[in-house]
Order: sequence, then C-alpha cells, then structure tokens
Amino acid sequence: MPEGHLTHRHAREQHADLGGRVVRAAGPQGRFDARPYDGRALQSVEALGKHLLYHFDGVPAVHVHLGMRGIFLRHPDPGTPPRAGTRLRLATDDVAYDLIAPSTCEQLDADGVAALRTSLGPDPLRDDAPEEEAVRRLRAFRGPVGAAVLDQKVWAGVGNAWRAELLFLTGLHPGVRDLDAATAGRLWEAARTYMALGRDAGQVVSDPAAPDERWVYKREHCRRCGAAVLTWQLASRTAYACPVDQPG
Repeated sequence: MPEGHLTHRHAREQHADLGGRVVRAAGPQGRFDARPYDGRALQSVEALGKHLLYHFDGVPAVHVHLGMRGIFLRHPDPGTPPRAGTRLRLATDDVAYDLIAPSTCEQLDADGVAALRTSLGPDPLRDDAPEEEAVRRLRAFRGPVGAAVLDQKVWAGVGNAWRAELLFLTGLHPGVRDLDAATAGRLWEAARTYMALGRDAGQVVSDPAAPDERWVYKREHCRRCGAAVLTWQLASRTAYACPVDQPG
C-alpha cells in the first residue's frame, strides 16, 4: 500500500498539473459517476496521510484511497485512451491522469471531509500538523510504539516500511512502550524529515547517502552493524529490528 510520502507526491504533482484549471472528468470503468465534475475547476488536490481529496468548485470533494493495488497513470498526451479499468480520468488540454484499481473513489460532502479529518492523526508531511498533538497521541496509545505508528488515528501516513526505518533511525525497538515526551518528539521529527525526503524522491529514503538502501526493512542483516535482523508479527504486519541498534 502506498505510504504517505507517495500520497503527498501524487497530490503535489497533480495539483501542479490540474489545480486551478477546468478539467474534463470521466469514469470510463462505470463505477464512479464523474459527470458532476466534468467541466468544473479543480481548486486543489490535498493529501491527508494515505488519503487524497480533490476539491472542486460547487460540488462535493472526491475522496481517493489507493489501497493495495491502486495506481495513477500520467499521460502527457491527453488524447491517449484510458487503460482498461480506469475508475476516474481527470484531464486538461495538456495532461491526463488515470486512476486505476483504488480501494476508494467516492464523493464526499463537507461533513464527510470533516469526519475524515477527525478520524486521522497528525500527518508528518503537513505543515499544519501540530507536534504537541502528535506527541500526545503517541504517548497516549496503549500498546507498543510499533503498533502506535501504524495506527492512522495516531499518526497519518506511516506504513510498514517507514515504521521499520524510523524506529531504527531513532534507536527504538518496535515493542517499546511508555515513551517520554522527548523520545516521542524525536521520532516525530525523524518522520517529518525522512518522509519529506521520501516524498521528493518518490521512495522510502532512510539514508540520504544511500537512498536505495534500507537499514533493516526486508533485510536479513542490519546494514549498520551486520547483526541478524529480528522479524515478528506486530499489528498484523511484519516488524523488523536490529538487536544491537534497537535494544528491547
């Protein structure tokens, strides 16, 4: 599932191409009625954790969650026919975007947008995310930190790859509980810093000197010290930790 850094990258790229412009909207697959959006101005494309919101003039927002299989295809030639299975196409005279196989593509009125915002915790990639609230939610979670950071009600946008790498970077074992405020703040700052690098690069970046490498995620041995990486199930996902650099 695309994590928050890719959602924010999609939002930034699509807003640059489509924001403030009248778009042609279509639902080639037949599972989304795009007629209310055709010929309307797209005000903005907004990322909220792993969610995207398309704000138009005078109609409900479009809410998209890519889920496990969803992708976007960008066509520099808007005359390119949409791929089979395209749920939503948004196009101008210069570019077209096809949304394929999302888990969610729906209209969302103002109350629905408000409910979505309320359901999510602070997003490390949003400038309006308050650090105090992020620290409070992390410390209030009743369970290990490795479960907390995957809970979108605690922090929005963090997935399994970022969990593994951010906890390694801050020297925290995924099973640690009862973080003090300073440690929680350090983890939040790491999320803000490294996820921004990932957004800009289009991939998880946990070592700017070696952006294609990971410290522990899906590795047999820690890239820093060489110790065998520990793996187990935590919050229904595989957790990764170095026994040396992340003592329990």
